Amino acid sequence: MYGIIDCDNCYVSCERVFRPDLKDKPVVVLSNNDGCVVARSNEAKKMGIKGGMPYFQLAEKFPNQKIAVFSSNYELYGELTGRVVSIIRKEAPAYFRYSIDECFVYLDGMELLDLKAWGEELHKKIKRSVGMPVSIGIAPNKTLAKMASYFAKKYHGYHHCCMVDTDKKRIKALKLFPIEEVWGIGRRYAARLEALGVKTAYDFAEHNQSWVRATFNNVVIERTWRELNGEDCVPNEEMAKKKSICTSRSFNGMITDLEALRTHVSNYAARCAEKLRQQGTAASIVGVFLHTNAFREDLPQYWNFEEMRLITPSSSTITLVKAANEVLQILYRPGYHYKKAGVIVMGIGLNSPIQQDLFDINAEQFEKMRRLDKVIDRINKVNGSETIVLGSQQYTQKNGKGKAQVFANAIKHDFKSKNPTTRWSDIIVLK
Repeated sequence: MYGIIDCDNCYVSCERVFRPDLKDKPVVVLSNNDGCVVARSNEAKKMGIKGGMPYFQLAEKFPNQKIAVFSSNYELYGELTGRVVSIIRKEAPAYFRYSIDECFVYLDGMELLDLKAWGEELHKKIKRSVGMPVSIGIAPNKTLAKMASYFAKKYHGYHHCCMVDTDKKRIKALKLFPIEEVWGIGRRYAARLEALGVKTAYDFAEHNQSWVRATFNNVVIERTWRELNGEDCVPNEEMAKKKSICTSRSFNGMITDLEALRTHVSNYAARCAEKLRQQGTAASIVGVFLHTNAFREDLPQYWNFEEMRLITPSSSTITLVKAANEVLQILYRPGYHYKKAGVIVMGIGLNSPIQQDLFDINAEQFEKMRRLDKVIDRINKVNGSETIVLGSQQYTQKNGKGKAQVFANAIKHDFKSKNPTTRWSDIIVLK
């Protein structure tokens, strides 16, 4: 049996942990640069606030409505969800974290327990210890477990834990489950299935395997069909490690200066390096893309992508930032107003053992870089993210008064909450 623990309205719930006054009130969390709504409380959804709605439209469409607005605070969200995972680690025989707000657990050896009661008790423990509400789905495979967590979240009668452990329950769940919500289907395939008359997961599961294979010729879709029919066939190793990692953001305004672009690209590459180290992997290819604002037809347009192959795969911040900046130098064209950039690392494999090139002049620095990254990660974990950064992650610019200003990862977040669990400067003071 498998289980999945899914944090309910994750970003909103994290903000409410230290703001209990926001319980039962509409809350939204904005994307990077405070551009649009990426998370909504149930109360905000009932008001009609849609995901992706631009922030400036909130005041226009909902005048005189009190809506709590927050900028994205991934440091807070990562820390609180990490606490949730630490509880799961103690309660389950084995687990792996699937995303920032979801964690799969393997329940082998727990067949003699009442797993429904175990899930309900786990929910209570997480709510009591961290303050985060979660929904838990339990089933014979991952796809059905995801489906069960959907019902646990939607229907209060399940007491935050839904279990699909019989064929009768499976068929009932499939008939109630819309095809666009099935894990592994995706928006494009959902539209295609609906055009073929497939409205629910049950409609899809009732087709035979040869029809699925002939219609889609896609191994992921076929696996999903098999799992809906009760098989366990999604490999664990394919889900545990990411095959590529991308960090990208739209800028707050537009950028023409190469030094400002270098600051952003350096920060994106550094974030990719952190993610590689967190999952114990290294990358052999570093790619960078850069483009202008396609909506500004009055300005010249430019889009490009380049990549660089590393002689020795690496997860070192210094190595990846250096490579990304070298690629940026190739991509950059003066005279354009750039709106977005991103860094993609590919060719990902385990970071140990790594075959080094005999003629790589930097091979002797490999272990030194690894030790340095370990120390920096430790300091940033204790004192807050970006306590220590590379010089290339910052740039200096003169303001209107002729004074130098230092910018680091210049993202607009006017409504950002504090980080009382990771930064001494934000620690809660009792009066």
